[in-house]
Amino acid sequence: MEKPTTKLRKLLSESRLIMAPGVADAMNARIVAKEGFEAIYMTGSGTASTRLGLPDIGLLTMTEMVDNAERIADAAEIPLIADADTGYGNPINVMRTVRAYERAGVAAIHIEDQQWPKRCGHFSGKTLVPAEEMVSKVKAAVDSKRDGDFMIIARTDAYSVEGYNAAMDRAAMYVEAGADIIFVEELRTVEQLAEVPRRFKVPALYNMGGSGKTPFLTAKEIEELGFGVVIYPNFIMRAAIHAAQSVLRELKSTGSLEGIFKRLSGWEERHDLLRMPEIQALEKKYGISEKSRTGLES
Repeated sequence: MEKPTTKLRKLLSESRLIMAPGVADAMNARIVAKEGFEAIYMTGSGTASTRLGLPDIGLLTMTEMVDNAERIADAAEIPLIADADTGYGNPINVMRTVRAYERAGVAAIHIEDQQWPKRCGHFSGKTLVPAEEMVSKVKAAVDSKRDGDFMIIARTDAYSVEGYNAAMDRAAMYVEAGADIIFVEELRTVEQLAEVPRRFKVPALYNMGGSGKTPFLTAKEIEELGFGVVIYPNFIMRAAIHAAQSVLRELKSTGSLEGIFKRLSGWEERHDLLRMPEIQALEKKYGISEKSRTGLES
C-alpha cells in the first residue's frame, strides 16, 4: 500500500492543483474522502473551535494537535496536510513535532514564523520570530524527517506585520533552508499572489481562508496562477454551524423536527459513511456470534 507521503509527492509532481478541504474531526474527514478529493487539510483554527470552543490564539498543545491529526489521517485514508502552528518551540522542539506528526500518519505539515502564542493567520495582533530563527526551524524540520517523502511547508505571516517585500524575502530564506512547499499568508491582491509561484521553484500553497482578506478565487483561477495546493480551512465547519442552528431553531420554535427531517442525512446514510457494513463483515469474518453482532434495527 502506497504511503500517504509518497502519494502526496506524486500528486504534486503532476503539475496540477491539489484541492484539500479542511476538517477538524474524523467524521468530516470521511465525508471529504467519500466525495472524491485527493487530499485533506487539518485546520488548526477548526481544531481549536471543535476541541475548545475557542478561537485560534495558541491555546492547543502539540500533543493535542497530533492526536487530532492521527484520528483524521486514519479515517480519511488520503494524504493529510496538517497545521503544526509554530512547531511548538525552538528547533529542537520542532524536531520532536515533525516526528510526532510523521508517526501520526500525516503527509505534510506547515510551520509558521510567528511568536508564541500564535494567532490565526487572518487575525491581527501577530508578532514574528526573527527570520534567522525560522530558518533554523525549517532546517531542523527537514533534518529530522525519517520519511524522505514527508513534506515541510514553511509559512510566513510577515505580510501584515512587516509588509509584502519582507514576506517575500522571508519566504525565499525558508525555501533556501529546504522547505518543500512555500506558504505566504494573507496576501491581498491577485498580483501579489501570482508572484509566489512565479518566484519560487518549490510548489506554492494558497490559503482560501474565507475572511475576505485573500481574494476569493476559483480552483481554476488558483491553478492558472501556478499554485500547487489550495486549502479550504473552515468552510465545512461553517456550513455545519449554520445547519446545526437551523435544526435547533426549528426544534425550539415548533417542538418538532418533522418539517426539516427530509433535509437531514438518513440513518443508514450516516452509518454507511461510518463504515458500519465493513464492521459487520469483520464481525462475521472473526466469528462474533450472531447475537452479539452490531445491527441498525431499532
